[in-house]
Formats: sequence, structure tokens, C-alpha cells
Amino acid sequence: MLTHLNSQNEKPGRCVVIGAGGFIGGAIADKLAGFGVPVLRLGRAEIDLLAPDAAERLAGLLQKGDSVVAAAAIAPCKNAGQMRDNMRLVAALIDALKQAEPAHVVNIGSDAVFIDSPDPLREDSIKAPDSQHGAMHLAREIAFRAEIAAPLAILRPTLVYGGGDPHNGYGPNQFRRKANRGEPIALFGQGEERRDHVFIDDVAEIAARVVLRKSTGDLNLVTGKLASFHAIAEMAFAIAGRQEEIAYLPRRGPMPHNGYRPFDNGATAAAFPDFSYTALEAGMRLAQSREFPNG
Repeated sequence: MLTHLNSQNEKPGRCVVIGAGGFIGGAIADKLAGFGVPVLRLGRAEIDLLAPDAAERLAGLLQKGDSVVAAAAIAPCKNAGQMRDNMRLVAALIDALKQAEPAHVVNIGSDAVFIDSPDPLREDSIKAPDSQHGAMHLAREIAFRAEIAAPLAILRPTLVYGGGDPHNGYGPNQFRRKANRGEPIALFGQGEERRDHVFIDDVAEIAARVVLRKSTGDLNLVTGKLASFHAIAEMAFAIAGRQEEIAYLPRRGPMPHNGYRPFDNGATAAAFPDFSYTALEAGMRLAQSREFPNG
């Protein structure tokens, strides 16, 4: 749950978005700028967080009293080498923040920290990841909580989609693009597993609100609505105006998350009563119109 230290929106003197060259960090930086917040965008071109002097260089770019959004990570984290590098990156972030004394820190995490459950997951659900990606994000959360003295918010988006996402992962982004090109969509099994997907605009909107309200605590960025991958493929063909062509592939391992990963988004409603998440098909249509404006 979140606690707002500002009773209403208040623009910080400056917000530094670390990881602004990425899909999520860039969207957050754009949204903050749209609210009139002065934004310093730091991506890999500005600072290499794996360099030996990364902490000192980053501390030199930060100013006392900054709001900081930490969106930089090596993701997805799939192996021990990426886990090691992520922890080096986190150590550099934390060392720099401790030197700079920011007024507020927002860490962009992941819902992968949670154990699988047949019941809707909430912010206080058990954190026991069974993937290296989830373990990395949980270790990151623990490190930020233990070492950052400034007011801290941790945001955990579930599967994020939107126009311009470079990852092209299995799901809304990949399916839209294939349907738009008139290519078949390949599903594992029957595409029956159901997952929650959150639109990039919603992630950016909530992150910006958290900065403006100087919120502390944690919040899962989840719609509370599940859709099967088969249904998402059908949406993609409908949005592209193409005839459905779906191929079914044998699974190479167990169905991820037992095919069911529900969330309770009541904490979002409590923190921001006037906010509502974008429905999946509406978000996919918006992403399509941005990515393929001429159809």
C-alpha cells in the first residue's frame, strides 16, 4: 500500500529518471515532463552503471533534494551472469543515492517477486520467486529498503505492453505485430494460460503520480483482469483486420505459473481513486495506432 507524503500533487524541483533510454523509463520521463516536472534523463549513453566508477559518476549527476526514479535494470534476468551484473548495477545506484541524499526514490520492480497462488495476489502476498528474474527484483527491493534513507516507493508492474516496446515478447506486442504483417501467431499448447497485462501509459501515469504525491510504500501495477493468450491472439487479428491464423505448438516444459496468475488491484483504487486501468483490447488498439499509424 502507498502513503502519500504530499496531500496533493506537488512538482519536485527536479526528477532524475535513471534508465530513461528504456521502454518503461522513457515513458515515465515523458509523462513527468508532460506534468511540467523538470526531468534529467539518464540512459546508457549518459552513464554505464556497470563501469568501475559508476557510483561516483552518477552521484556527480545527482543533486541533493532530487526525486529519483530507478528504472535501470538488465531484464529479463535469465542467468547467473545477468544476476551478478544486476547486483553490480544496484550497488552503484545505492552508493550514488547515499552520496546524493535525494528527497524521494521510486524503484521500478516487477510482480515476478511473488509466489504463485490460486488466490489474487496483493502487495502483502508471499514473496518467494522461482525464477532468477524474480529473485533479482526481490534482492533489489531488499537492498533499496535496507540502505536508502529517503522516502521510498516500490512499483511492481506485471506484464507491460505498448507501442514501441523493443522486447517483442510473447503476448500483446508480438501478436499485434505478427497479425499486422499477416503472419500466423504461434501459441504454446492451446494458449489457455491466463495472465494480467498492463498498458505502458498506465505504468507511466501511476509512476508520475507517485512522484508528484511523494508516495512511500509499495504498489502492484496490475489491472486485476486476466486474458488467455488465445484471446489476445484473437484480439490482435481483429485489431489488424486480418483473418485469424493460429498455430499450436507443443509445450517444452511446465505451463508458466500453472496457467493462472491473478492479482487484486484494490491498492491502486485506494491510492488513486480517480484512476482506472486501460482495458486490454483498448490498450492494444492504442498501441497499434501509434506503431502503425497508416494501418
